[in-house]
Amino acid sequence: MSEVEAKSVVFRGGGFAPKPQRWVGVMVFVVLIAIAEMGTRAGWISALTLPKPSDVLETMQGLYTSGLLFKHLGPSLSRLAVGAAIGVSIGISVGVLIGLFSYIRSGMVPLIAAIFPIPKIALLPLFVIWFGIGEGSKYALIAFGTFTPTVVATYGAVDNVDRTLIRMGQSFGLSWWSIVRKIVLPGAMPGILSGLRISLAIAIILLVAAEMLGAEYGIGAYILEAGSLYDLERLFAGVVILSLLGVIISAAIGWIERRLLGWRM
Repeated sequence: MSEVEAKSVVFRGGGFAPKPQRWVGVMVFVVLIAIAEMGTRAGWISALTLPKPSDVLETMQGLYTSGLLFKHLGPSLSRLAVGAAIGVSIGISVGVLIGLFSYIRSGMVPLIAAIFPIPKIALLPLFVIWFGIGEGSKYALIAFGTFTPTVVATYGAVDNVDRTLIRMGQSFGLSWWSIVRKIVLPGAMPGILSGLRISLAIAIILLVAAEMLGAEYGIGAYILEAGSLYDLERLFAGVVILSLLGVIISAAIGWIERRLLGWRM
């Protein structure tokens, strides 16, 4: 009999796990910025519609050296942190309760379905009447805007927890609280964190809208002032700051996912 040559078998059990390719995302930004820079310098992109990225960078450097960056960024971060913390914490709590208790689900799901489609920016004048034109209305708008998507994502995540695992915990005699703490919440955590990405993105949008009304300092107030003066370099500098803020928040949630959801690997 002829000897059978050993052949390596390709591993096929990766489970479609995504592999991080950070340089790809960086290259996308580099290419887009290079195209915008070349286009504005060559003249086939009008300077009235898009400023040169190099001019925007100089504007951001001027913001930093003059100290205006922190004067605007500090209040924005404070409003975002307080408002989002209130909305997310209440939203997760209500979402978990909806997922666990039938009576709460029956009472709250129709209410959430009724208020979820309402454009939150349209409620800003109402919040100004209720909480004043100061910080209270800004906190309330951001909190309310993050509350509803967090609730929907949370109770959806609780519903999607594998019921076989819950029945297994019951068969082993685990208490109700132990099942919730050791099975339901860890199983729902991926969906909760995914919803958190959407909620915090909405929070940034509402932050800008809130700061455009009655705020002296803040990224939204800075963008509004630049737009009224048709200063495109300053306007795009504010937009870039918001984009960087979104990237940082997304990276922070990704870090939390790696720390809390390492058991999925």
